[in-house]
Amino acid sequence: MTGNGRAPRLAVFGAGVMGVGIATLAVARGVAVTLVDVDRARLDTARARLRHELRLAQMMGALSPGGAIGDLRLADAATAAADATWVIEAVTELAGLKADVHKEIAAVVAPGTLRVTNTSSIPVDELAGQVPSPEDLVGIHFMNPPYLIGTLEIVRGPRTGERAMSAVRDLLSTLDRRGIVVGDGPGFVTSRLLHRMINDAANLVEEGRASVEDVDALMEGCLGHPTGPLRTADLIGIDNLVDSLWVLHERTGDEGCRPGELLLRKVAEGEHGRKTGRGFYRYGAS
Repeated sequence: MTGNGRAPRLAVFGAGVMGVGIATLAVARGVAVTLVDVDRARLDTARARLRHELRLAQMMGALSPGGAIGDLRLADAATAAADATWVIEAVTELAGLKADVHKEIAAVVAPGTLRVTNTSSIPVDELAGQVPSPEDLVGIHFMNPPYLIGTLEIVRGPRTGERAMSAVRDLLSTLDRRGIVVGDGPGFVTSRLLHRMINDAANLVEEGRASVEDVDALMEGCLGHPTGPLRTADLIGIDNLVDSLWVLHERTGDEGCRPGELLLRKVAEGEHGRKTGRGFYRYGAS
């Protein structure tokens, strides 16, 4: 229960892959969730997609059978988040769009409410400079799928306040997740390392040095990477990966982060990974 006697509620903005994944994690822990998206078509499928993710979580042992499932509300307006204990924004990796969403959130939630940006690459302070009450803004980099990966990055921006950090700890305790606090900056730690590696792996395939399968097999068998970089790209979403690489390239000048031709071609051809049924690998019915 919260300090005012009400059960806590999490508001998640964005009903895409990550938003639904975060909502799945929360309801699986018995937390009430309000899922907000202005795209009615995407919102209309969100409940079915969340049920599917819950079934996968249970099959993979991430959800105890018979456990309490949190209430799910769907909404197409920011005002639905007015009673939220915590708010997580999980919209597309575009700094301007994220800033606009956070302005809407700040206008409806109670003062001091934790506002989280789920971002893989955009510096938290870049957003903080454009939104009200920057002391309430924290970055969390949830990994996909959030209900399977128990460790995540917490990004404390220069303007993030101690009250917000305390609220993050409460949120992650409720979600049964381990957070590691890292410094702010493009890509933080995981994306700065992983996304450049995936880009290099795709470039090796494009050069004809090795096949997709062999690149992943070498990284798994020789270096202990659990899935291989290219299968990981399919899980992240190749379109999301390319967006993050552009953020890194623009903000660091590192040419190694400029998306390679193979990644760009896959995005243009709609081969975005698991969510579209085809990326570096094929998924679903053949």
